[in-house]
Amino acid sequence: MNFSLPHIPVRTESPRNEGLTMVMDKGLSLREAEDMIATSCKHIDLVKLGFGTAFLTEDLDAKIKLYEDAGLKVYFGGTLFEAFIIRDMFDEFVELTERYNLSMVEVSDGSIELEHDKKCEYIRILSKKVTVLSEIGSKSADVVIPPYKWIEMMEKEIDAGSWKVIAEAREGGNVGICSSTGEVRSDLIEEILTKIPREKILWEAPKKSQQVWFIKLMGANVNLGNIAPNEVIPLECLRLGLRGDTFFDFLPKK
Repeated sequence: MNFSLPHIPVRTESPRNEGLTMVMDKGLSLREAEDMIATSCKHIDLVKLGFGTAFLTEDLDAKIKLYEDAGLKVYFGGTLFEAFIIRDMFDEFVELTERYNLSMVEVSDGSIELEHDKKCEYIRILSKKVTVLSEIGSKSADVVIPPYKWIEMMEKEIDAGSWKVIAEAREGGNVGICSSTGEVRSDLIEEILTKIPREKILWEAPKKSQQVWFIKLMGANVNLGNIAPNEVIPLECLRLGLRGDTFFDFLPKK
């Protein structure tokens, strides 16, 4: 910080277990990734190479090394995992993660139909080698999962070895835990939190209104994901009460 202000919430320190910010890289150039690291690195914990972009990314080795040298955990988007699974290529996916020496993977089933027991089996196998993030929720707005099912799947995936469970909203913030118009499904979130510890969930919240909602509910150290590279500093300002939307949330009540 460049100067002191009282009544600023205390943020957890890296390496964080809570208060995570996950950035979605949807095809940044090496130069753009370098710029993001230069301006925002201390406020980023995880970088997801979104959906299947790793298949097309130029200088993929160099980009992964760039992020890891900066102390950031980088992993392939869950859609790439699903692309391997639907082709019956789980072993090849494992080999791919080993080839790039990744220490984190995402297991999801947002686009494919996958028996939940099988998904948990994949989590168990992978968690013996790497840190696993598992994502819950469909990428289709037509699929509505009842709250009890979210809770049941989260519990099972955590038991299978997931470090965090990701609550799906997509990069558009308009499915899963959010409505088609972007509003957070508050009843669903609050019911999930009656059973699942908040530090175990990473909420996808690409829109400012969603980030504000989660910060107001759970405080500065809520885990948030699918953040755009140019929104890291603005999000951190929201977390610290240095933006109008959360300006009064961390000040003493008069």
